[in-house]
Amino acid sequence: MAGGRSEWERQQAAHRREAERRAREAARIAKEQERDRQRRRLEQQQAKADRKSAEMAQRIEELDRVLLAALPVRPLSFDQMQVSSSVRLFEPPGHLAAAEPAPDWAAYEPAPPSSFGKLFGGTARYQRELADARRRFDSAMAANQKHEEQRLRDLDAARTAHDRQAAADSKRVMEANAHLNRMRADFEAGRPEALEWFTTRVLERSAYPKGFPKLFQVAYRPENRDLVVEFELPPQSVIPDVRAYKYVKTRDTIDPVPRAQIEVRQRYAKLLACVALRTLHEIFASIPGDLVEAVVFNGRVNTVDQATGKKVRPHLLSVEAERSEFEELVLAEVNPVACLKRLNALVSPNPYDLEAVEPFITFDLKRFRFSEDMDVVSGLDSRRNLLKLSPTEFEHLVRELFVAMGAEAWTTIPSKDGGVDAVATSDNLFFGGVCLIQAKRWAGLVGLEAVHALTGVMADHNATTGVLVTMSWFGRASEQFAQRNRITLINGAELKHLIKRHLNIDVIPGTTPPRNAKASDNRQTGRPGPAV
Repeated sequence: MAGGRSEWERQQAAHRREAERRAREAARIAKEQERDRQRRRLEQQQAKADRKSAEMAQRIEELDRVLLAALPVRPLSFDQMQVSSSVRLFEPPGHLAAAEPAPDWAAYEPAPPSSFGKLFGGTARYQRELADARRRFDSAMAANQKHEEQRLRDLDAARTAHDRQAAADSKRVMEANAHLNRMRADFEAGRPEALEWFTTRVLERSAYPKGFPKLFQVAYRPENRDLVVEFELPPQSVIPDVRAYKYVKTRDTIDPVPRAQIEVRQRYAKLLACVALRTLHEIFASIPGDLVEAVVFNGRVNTVDQATGKKVRPHLLSVEAERSEFEELVLAEVNPVACLKRLNALVSPNPYDLEAVEPFITFDLKRFRFSEDMDVVSGLDSRRNLLKLSPTEFEHLVRELFVAMGAEAWTTIPSKDGGVDAVATSDNLFFGGVCLIQAKRWAGLVGLEAVHALTGVMADHNATTGVLVTMSWFGRASEQFAQRNRITLINGAELKHLIKRHLNIDVIPGTTPPRNAKASDNRQTGRPGPAV
């Protein structure tokens, strides 16, 4: 018994040792597995952080290349917009392309009996088999013929459907290209609608990174040979406020690394400059110089005023670029912000904070232009023709208009006092202070001489701003000088709109710019209207 108990105890001890060994092995394996799991988790989280950081870097690179990406793109042309047919030559579908092979008699014909077989009735059996084979062959031939007839009907139907589709597509292509050719002819003739249509196609084709709005308005002023573009700028949120991502092992989290606010603001200002320069480049590159000599770019952003909660659309950038000056720029090398400054752009001092660029007056006049049939209809309807007003009547109408627009005080200035017709003060309309109003009842272009004269009178009266109103039109040189000297110009088409809006009176300016004005015409001195 003692020996037996000792053996049993030895076996139990051995079992315990084996169990302990297995437990230690299991614990070791579990530790290794946990270390492997933690290592894989760390690698996965680090890879995820690296991937998110790379995506952020790629986004920044896309934004940095907003201007550069557009430079090698081939300019849009009417030839590129030509429509071609999308219908290919008719190709029968696979099962209709070829006829099914006809049955082969050799596959049906029974083998003739041998000489030995003929002795035991093989001839009669052969004749029966031959007749049966003939019936099966004839049936197969009939089925093949039926299938072939159906295939030919289906093939004819497919060809008819294809021809119908081809005819419809050919008509679509012909109509589209005919419309395109009409637009090309109008474009080359300098018709505003065609210029605006083509410019819209140019801007629609421009591919921006994700998050950029594709909203804009275009107006062409043939009297000045310039295009005015009202462009929706990207919001501040387009600039990532995160520079990278890092994995924090102690918390097992991926934390964003914030981008410095000063960098965010600088990048946003640079991006807006790039958008403006890119738009100018795309228009100048696509439209010839005899049609567009200058482009006015007005950039505004659609956002919410944090103080009021209301939607607002402040202007953050405005620039007028002459083709001759713009084409001298090496856009691939410029500093966009400095380049806009060289172009005398009006830029928000704090675009990220939506500090707006205030226009001279609070309404948009650029989209109003002269009607081509103005001279034709001026004597055929009952509307008031401004050109038939006396100088005093025209000055009185202008004063009434500005009172209706919210001027707080008016004092009539004698006509001999430097040619100034009225004085206004209104914080709602102008920058503030004294504003001198001059009304030009002219039938031709109001050139630089008249604008120069107004600046002299403003200096003499210590006026803050000036407004020059005419029933005709201004040259671009006059507009550029006016912008630099706090003067607002209102031409006949714009005046017509303002009188209708604020006085509810329909009028006819009574004069239109020459249809094919030369570039030099923008610098003529103009002429007064006829005596009444």
